[in-house]
Amino acid sequence: MKDIYIVNCCRTAVGSFGGSLKDVSAVEMGSIVVKEALKRSGVAPENVDEVIFGGVLTAGLGQNVARQVMVKAGIPYSVPAFTVNMVCGSGMKTVMEAARAILAGDADVIVAGGTESMSQAPFALPDERWGARMGDKKVVDTMIKDGLWDAYNNYHMGTTAENICDVWGITREELDAFGAASQQKACAAIDSGRFNDEIVPVPVKKKKEVVEFKVDEYPKPGTTAESIAKLKGAFPVGPEGVEDEIVHTFEPT
Repeated sequence: MKDIYIVNCCRTAVGSFGGSLKDVSAVEMGSIVVKEALKRSGVAPENVDEVIFGGVLTAGLGQNVARQVMVKAGIPYSVPAFTVNMVCGSGMKTVMEAARAILAGDADVIVAGGTESMSQAPFALPDERWGARMGDKKVVDTMIKDGLWDAYNNYHMGTTAENICDVWGITREELDAFGAASQQKACAAIDSGRFNDEIVPVPVKKKKEVVEFKVDEYPKPGTTAESIAKLKGAFPVGPEGVEDEIVHTFEPT
């Protein structure tokens, strides 16, 4: 069997919703990372055989986000690229597909990754295609509709999380403790510089100057289980949907 290697990897810092990266497109972020990953790997752009990139909130971004990322990163037009939408698993799926292609002998060097901007997900006007003749019409939030809404049970994925808690008997206290631990670990890693080498700075405009965005801004220092416990739950507890009862389509093992 052929040996397959991940030669190098990097990322942008994670921005908060509506935060420092709100004016930077998913294509721009992706191209910055791809360009840096190639540089770190010592791989010339012309030696790339294919680009596979994940993206879920692609409404309004234009055709084939992966190809836009590729071209903007300086990879030749002759290189093929395709975009993967497997929702939260999109980026990981690109790595899997890259490995399969190399294993099959279809390629030797593939750029795989993902890019997303919740802050730039547009609102859609479904009724405007053929004209809104009379009365109020609906505005659809594509961030929710395309990224966070269960298309089968017709509810938010946060409710899916509550359903899982219902099935497995996970308590609010356990969730708060886990969430606090996650925040604390992230803050400790940032403070100790553990993420520094993997982060590629993104130039962002701040007032009248351009600065480098290079520190994850979502983690909140000082978060504790006690402080989280004071927050009101964001989603209904237990099964909820169009029907009175939801039939869980998964079973604990």
